[in-house]
Amino acid sequence: MLNRATDRKLSFAVLAGVAALFLVQFFAASADEVPFIQYTDRFHPTLGQGGMVVSQEAMASRVGADILAKGGNAVDAAVATGFALAVTLPQAGNIGGGGFMLVYLAEHKKNIAIDYREIAPQQAHRDLFLNEQGEADPEKSRYSALSSGVPGTVAGLVHTQQKYGNLPLKAVMAPAIELAEQGFTVSYPLSWSIVQAEKRLNAHPASKEYFFRPDGKAWQQGDRWRQKDLANTLKRIASKGADGFYKGKTADLIVAEMERNGGLISHADLAGYAVVERTPVTGTYRGFEIVSMPPPSSGGIHIVQMLNILEGWDLQAQGHNSAGYLHRLIESMRRAYADRSKYLGDPDFNPVPVAALTDKSYANRLRAGISLEKATPSAEVLPAKNLAPESPQTTHYSVWDKDGNVVSNTYTLNFSYGNGISVTGAGFLLNNEMDDFSAKPGVPNAFGLLGDEANAIEPRKRPLSSMTPTLVFKDGVPVLATGGPGGSRIITSVLQVILNNIEFGMNIAEATAAPRIHHQWYPDTVDVEKGISPDTMKILRDMGHNATPSPWAIGRTQSITREQGMFQGITDYRWPGGSAEAAQP
Repeated sequence: MLNRATDRKLSFAVLAGVAALFLVQFFAASADEVPFIQYTDRFHPTLGQGGMVVSQEAMASRVGADILAKGGNAVDAAVATGFALAVTLPQAGNIGGGGFMLVYLAEHKKNIAIDYREIAPQQAHRDLFLNEQGEADPEKSRYSALSSGVPGTVAGLVHTQQKYGNLPLKAVMAPAIELAEQGFTVSYPLSWSIVQAEKRLNAHPASKEYFFRPDGKAWQQGDRWRQKDLANTLKRIASKGADGFYKGKTADLIVAEMERNGGLISHADLAGYAVVERTPVTGTYRGFEIVSMPPPSSGGIHIVQMLNILEGWDLQAQGHNSAGYLHRLIESMRRAYADRSKYLGDPDFNPVPVAALTDKSYANRLRAGISLEKATPSAEVLPAKNLAPESPQTTHYSVWDKDGNVVSNTYTLNFSYGNGISVTGAGFLLNNEMDDFSAKPGVPNAFGLLGDEANAIEPRKRPLSSMTPTLVFKDGVPVLATGGPGGSRIITSVLQVILNNIEFGMNIAEATAAPRIHHQWYPDTVDVEKGISPDTMKILRDMGHNATPSPWAIGRTQSITREQGMFQGITDYRWPGGSAEAAQP
């Protein structure tokens, strides 16, 4: 007869055998049977079945998920998240800026690109930011009231919600109003951010009042921050729609701020602002369909252009983040950003050769000119001459509902806290988006990007942007929504998340966490995040690349994938405070 100790050993052995058998079957399953999450991975996303909202700020993500749980669709949740971010992430979330929203409507199998980018005021002109010597004046284009374009965020969010949402606008905006009126607990990342912008914010009376306590100190972690003026502004929007911002009291406050500080935005500029629905840029990559934002975003065109170049090589054979792989990425980036400098701008003012730049035969020509042994100096790479004829602070969030509707939205004030000027009595910051125009052909903007005549300043024109909200489809079904902030680095960070996920099979958390690189033609340097091996860096340098450690993170993507009926969301590890929030099924 077995004693108890022996019995326990046998029982444990049986259990261990069953567990081992299960694991063998688990990992030996066919491709169709393999679960979408492998717990051998180092990083893991948030999972959910009732929908998912991912943003750079946790309270705003929760607002969006709650709207989904209350019967709102992805558009309702996206708009609720956007207005909430204007309260809880003031350095980037905004009602004083603008952006782009990509919407997929599952019932109609339709993609829509919503352009609510800021526009230049009527009084703007091409020499607006030149000094007496005819040189570009960065102070004017970045930190003065002249730098503010006519805001588009309110018009864009309200337009999209009223046309494609399910719930009343007041219900969608109620959480943001409550956060502003009742207040919320300041997080460490928010307090840190205000301190970094202290000099600029303190220079303006209204900003000083809003962003600093009565004792003069920046709002501290744990403080309760109430924003009465902002709450009242949001209430006017909830009650009157876009007219509650572009007309009436809020419009009066904006114009008064312009008059006090020498800005150009007028009542006519505000009343004349219009959202534009555009046709998305599309392309294919190894059987996946890529859907992204068209001009005045440069992101969609160049995502497709770079994927077209890269598709001609066996990237998996090179190995992820190997020197051979990164060399191919760099050379593709170099050529795309060269074309960006010449051809990209507002399509309502200058024709943009979208079809030519995204044509696979053009990518074949570019690929043929790339040496696989050495770097091409940027001085030897020029924007294409023979195209075929044809007819710093941003935030992103992604939303996906249980019915398959998807929203990828990126909006911005440009710099963190815009130009630092708040609208007195209205509680929100103004953008400095006019810096995204080319103040002078060939002169780099704040992100080091070069531009030409296509992006020159003109009245009512929209400045070129790198914002790249993107969706990926397989067999007509969405499988990935992504995008992120990062100025000129947005395009390259989105590209690498897409490749990590669909080329190298990483789950979306792994795809987000992987180290990134960035190259933008000029300056001719390759920024490299921590995690790329020293040996790889040496090989790249030996090939002629000026590879240097990046002084900051490359992008901060907010992404969702869906597989086997399960949502997987991840907020980028490169900035604290964000969250992926699953809606209750």
